[in-house]
Amino acid sequence: MPVPSAPFVDRAGGVRAERTLSSLHSLFKGTSLMPTTRKPLLVALLVLVVAGLGCPDRAGRDVEAQAPAEPPVALAPLPAPALLGVGAAGSPIADVAERSVESVVNISSEKLIRGPSGNPFGPFFDDPFFRQFFGDRFRFPEIPPERRERSLGSGVIVSEDGIVLTNNHVVENAEDVRVSLSDEREFAATVVGTDPQSDLAVLRIEGELGDVEPLALGDSDRLRLGDVVLAIGNPFGVGQTVTMGIISAVGRANVGIVDYEDFIQTDAAINPGNSGGALVDMEGNLVGINTAIISRSGGYQGIGFAIPSNMARRIMDSLIETGRVERGWLGVAIQDMTQELAESFDLATSRGVLVADVVPDGPAEAAGLKRGDVILRIDGASVDDMGRLRNLVASAGVGAKLRLEVLREGEERSFEVELGARPDQEAQLARGRDAEKSVLRGLRVAPVDASTRRRFDIADDVRSGVVILDVAANSPASAAGLRPGDVILEADRREVRSVRDLEARLREKRGRVLLLISRASGAFFVPLEGDG
Repeated sequence: MPVPSAPFVDRAGGVRAERTLSSLHSLFKGTSLMPTTRKPLLVALLVLVVAGLGCPDRAGRDVEAQAPAEPPVALAPLPAPALLGVGAAGSPIADVAERSVESVVNISSEKLIRGPSGNPFGPFFDDPFFRQFFGDRFRFPEIPPERRERSLGSGVIVSEDGIVLTNNHVVENAEDVRVSLSDEREFAATVVGTDPQSDLAVLRIEGELGDVEPLALGDSDRLRLGDVVLAIGNPFGVGQTVTMGIISAVGRANVGIVDYEDFIQTDAAINPGNSGGALVDMEGNLVGINTAIISRSGGYQGIGFAIPSNMARRIMDSLIETGRVERGWLGVAIQDMTQELAESFDLATSRGVLVADVVPDGPAEAAGLKRGDVILRIDGASVDDMGRLRNLVASAGVGAKLRLEVLREGEERSFEVELGARPDQEAQLARGRDAEKSVLRGLRVAPVDASTRRRFDIADDVRSGVVILDVAANSPASAAGLRPGDVILEADRREVRSVRDLEARLREKRGRVLLLISRASGAFFVPLEGDG
């Protein structure tokens, strides 16, 4: 979000008249009055209001003359300052803020953007016929083929040798990174490593920091709802700023910002420029890296997200040691369990995460997991959604051995899985986000053969099934997310080899049927109602 060229300053002189005029303008702005009609009314009302504002003493004397004398009211003494935000040693919020702000830095980065030159709106606006009628009013400046883009953000010093934690999007593709301390000293910095999947980056400051004390990494797993926290950063480029709030939620894993999410949610004010800044508890420990907000205006609206310090610590250590992050990999396609899916699988509960597919020769297949299994717990920790499962598996690391408690055909079973390294091709895993409640109507299907393989670029490992040729607009099947090129592999947990097989399954079922769909991104289940 662009930094405003001049911040708004609410001056003391004349502020009442300015606000009154602004309010009157807002009052008439939405009316159907034309500007020429609106102006006399606005001036008349403004004269009346200014006349009233200009005589406060007279109005005050009139009220005082009519008011009866009353005995003075005895005011109760204010209570002693509450312990809100008091640190372990009894230090108030101000002390925690002053200590912490020295370790939070401002980051400016610069990168070279290469792109097409010329008019950004194409040749249409340069057409002579167009200009004959509109002249040069639509002439736009040309975009140079190369330009430099600058961005601002924040970061946190976490070690005495100048290691800084920040967000990946603050320094992504940057060619020059500069770090400014709270005492206005400026240093060059190098990027040690980045992890776009969590939006974290690690920098190293080049130069002697002197007596700057790094922020200690706290234990984010100990955070509780309602804990007081401070957000420190450089919002809108105005300079270091401290705001206060509470922990609103923890474990937010389905926000949709990055691949691996376990966000802390806070209502401490976070704005553009705060990215990469510190979320600090009342003991002065770093418990989160401020990352994102949910906003309709582009600014703070009470919902901010921070990467927890425990996740940041693991990623930072891995980037420093190896330059990359190796996450554990289970080798399954998963989707959230819904009530409709639970009914289709004849399950009494909708808890857990459904295994929609198992990658051949992957860790899950080696351990014995199958399609249709429902993962309930990993090493005793409940798994309620896909985000939780991904985080548990990824953070365990390559080579870790996990015990999975799985529901298969109504019975709980236990499997031990040794996690592998995540392959480069993430398309092997499906997330099942297009599975919705729907009915099987409005579809035209055909066998998977050489012709349909070429037409829809069907993968070679899809050896059977029927391909969807067309989905009728506004049909329930369309609303379910089914689309041309999808391949129906199974119907009601039984393999589909031809169109006749599919028709037979629907006739047998005569009601809801569970389809297994193959798409370029992977496989997923969809519960549908048959036509019978």
